[in-house]
Amino acid sequence: MQIAYEHLGTIEYKKAWDYQESLLNENLEIKKRNRERELGQREDAVEETKSHFLLCAHEPVFTLGKSGQMENLLVNNQFLKDQGISFFKTNRGGDITFHGEGQIVGYPILDLEQIKPDIVLYMRNLEEIIIRTLAEYGIQSERSAGETGVWIDTDIPHKARKICAMGVRTSRWITMHGFALNVNTDLKYFDMIIPCGIQHKQVSSMQKELGRVVPIAEVEAKIRKHFSDVFATEWK
Repeated sequence: MQIAYEHLGTIEYKKAWDYQESLLNENLEIKKRNRERELGQREDAVEETKSHFLLCAHEPVFTLGKSGQMENLLVNNQFLKDQGISFFKTNRGGDITFHGEGQIVGYPILDLEQIKPDIVLYMRNLEEIIIRTLAEYGIQSERSAGETGVWIDTDIPHKARKICAMGVRTSRWITMHGFALNVNTDLKYFDMIIPCGIQHKQVSSMQKELGRVVPIAEVEAKIRKHFSDVFATEWK
């Protein structure tokens, strides 16, 4: 499978969301036309859906998943305004999380029917990409049973901490939204929420784990490599 890669730089959350929606909708239209061909309503050639992988960072923003609870935002609207932090209710899965400087956000727009139409497997594959990336820095990370994302020290309750949050949406097996890996993220923002709605667990970053600033572009390159390996894709 070929996939188009784009780096969006630091972009407002809503602009990135709208762009994802446009790419998803293009693929939904392709599937609609292909369905019409199957029904004999069109005679032109069958089209292939188009896969994309977007990397970016966001200006400070809290986002709430469609099943999230507002009670997990621990500050009020005036505080957000004073601090210059945006807030959006989204159509992804998961609860509340933070995006900001020093974080790598990845948005795969994939047709899972070209890979395997299994959303659970898809989430495990996203986690695998991050686990392999962190391993290159000597950070041993893992999955936590019943909790999406990538974690450290899950078997030690008072030390368990999340380093990468995930939440996605699919429509007719087309994916959007994705993951947020804390690289050099200012973790103070997570004190303003109950991250992912999970009480009494910490959040970490690569910088905190390693005790040094980590080059963002270097990590992004490793993510792309492991993405290509895990999903058996070719970049175009």
